[in-house]
Amino acid sequence: MLNSFGSIMTFAIDLETRLRDYYEAAGNADRARECEKRRSNLERVRRENVTEIKLEPIAGLEAADYALPLADASAGGQQAAARVAAQFYQAVAPKINVREAQRALERCARQHQEAAG
Repeated sequence: MLNSFGSIMTFAIDLETRLRDYYEAAGNADRARECEKRRSNLERVRRENVTEIKLEPIAGLEAADYALPLADASAGGQQAAARVAAQFYQAVAPKINVREAQRALERCARQHQEAAG
């Protein structure tokens, strides 16, 4: 369940790691590098903001709703994976009460939306 800042950031970092590996296997080195850059940035944001978090519970988010469709390495499959990632970031960003983290998640959403076409 995605019910805290920590669980959301951990899920986001894992999502970027899985997408990086997926894009590498699909031969899309540019997107793999973009995922690695986002993963690294999200780890930094989590580290820097963990002490500022208000421990307010977050409701309405389930990890299963954002399962990545990674079986299809075609261009269409890559766009579908990017759409799921964008949907995740669009859903979680407004629920985060730390502005720097919220901006980082919003930026991830925009970048995945652009990749989705």
